Amino acid sequence: MIDHITFGVLDFDRSTAFYDSAFAPLGVRRVFDVPLEHSGGVKVTGYGDDRPWFWLAEERATTGMMHIALRADSRAAVDAFHAAALAAGGTDNGPPGLRLHYHADYYGAFVLDPDGHNIEAVCHSP
Repeated sequence: MIDHITFGVLDFDRSTAFYDSAFAPLGVRRVFDVPLEHSGGVKVTGYGDDRPWFWLAEERATTGMMHIALRADSRAAVDAFHAAALAAGGTDNGPPGLRLHYHADYYGAFVLDPDGHNIEAVCHSP
């Protein structure tokens, strides 16, 4: 089981603005900013629910293919994630809808974040 993930971004302020908005409908928020004196001057923040498990760092931007899927409690939350992510500057990479090729109740939406990473929200409930 994965405990947490960290990846580098090109523009910390642009990325955190995107994730602040995109993750809100999923109940995920920024919960910890690492003090600069503890990070060697690198901007680092952690998102999560009761603890940080999704980390961004403005250092060595992650390149190449990356797809991260977050579980949503409802299809409405998937829809809200997609709308919020687009409003925050994300690029549509698959509108909300059923993906029957995965399974009958797989309802997901995909956006590209400011660095081009594929971020998904998915609900597995009918």
